[in-house]
Amino acid sequence: MNGQKVLMKGNEAIAEAAIRAGCRAYFGYPITPQNEIIAYMAKHLMKRGGVFIQAESEVAAVNMVYGASAAGARAMTSSSSPGISLKQEGISYAAGADIPMVIVNVARGGPGLGSISPAQSDYIQSTRGGGHGDYRCIVLAPKSVQECADLTALAFELSDAYRMPAILLADGIIGQMMEGVVLPPALDPAKLPARDWAVGRMAAHRRAARHISSLALVPEELEAKTRARFDRYETVKAAETRFEAVDSDGADVVMVAYGTSARVALGARELARAAGIRAGVFRPITLWPFPAKALGKIAARGKPVLVVEMSLGQMIDDVKLAIFDEADGARPPVKLLGHSGGVIPTEEEVFAAIKRIVEGKT
Repeated sequence: MNGQKVLMKGNEAIAEAAIRAGCRAYFGYPITPQNEIIAYMAKHLMKRGGVFIQAESEVAAVNMVYGASAAGARAMTSSSSPGISLKQEGISYAAGADIPMVIVNVARGGPGLGSISPAQSDYIQSTRGGGHGDYRCIVLAPKSVQECADLTALAFELSDAYRMPAILLADGIIGQMMEGVVLPPALDPAKLPARDWAVGRMAAHRRAARHISSLALVPEELEAKTRARFDRYETVKAAETRFEAVDSDGADVVMVAYGTSARVALGARELARAAGIRAGVFRPITLWPFPAKALGKIAARGKPVLVVEMSLGQMIDDVKLAIFDEADGARPPVKLLGHSGGVIPTEEEVFAAIKRIVEGKT
């Protein structure tokens, strides 16, 4: 499959890309609509020198990832929305211990058990840490099966580089859809950068034991560690922000969307062009760090912004912060087209909203 385009589901592309990125430890628990990931790992990972365990629960799975990563392995877990909620304590522990790990969330409708239909209502959970304490996770949002593969590989690189959890946030459509994909080249795990902070193998390396923990009982010491971590987050913001802008500079209306909603917005853009309306699309690829500066420059032109989400308004808060003018407090109009519970916006619906904005009817 090297260099050749193959037909795969998004979930399968995520799993294969993870193995090729050097993931040698996967721990998960079944839940729809991400089950193809755990099934693919069960079939392929051990054949390629890795460890696969279907854990007894989501809580157990994420803590197994913590242990494997602390011992030096590239490790991953995956789930869908309710399962990700159960993993939040372990993700917070990993952030507090500065341990890299990759978490895949193929999101579904909520709250509660909700539905198995695709949704984007885990945005705030993902971009604001999700668990207890002050921390962030790198959050990458694919809009295609190709990006499922590419961003999975990137998630491992960034998680290792900055020693922090990285989340691949896809919705159920992205995980279940099939498209052609060129998979990234396979990396040799033995040639990955050394984790000189990992525990274990003291005798082999003739060194003292190392200790990894998120516990710091002296308040001033914990604050100092957290502030140092947030300094590192500023480096991530400066170096790792990613986005795609399509005809945004000369648009009458700029749509902001990610994942499946971005695909819908791009279709609505074509309908708008056919009607003589210039519509642009701004797509955050990193949901954290959010590409605020890039969107702010586009919004400085003063044209209306339409946020398209498969939630009832979660990313819209980051959009408003990005385009706020600190000098005079002004911002262009921001409208929301949002659905929840697994309802997917249509291109025609988004185009109708664009038309109302241009005609001043909303």
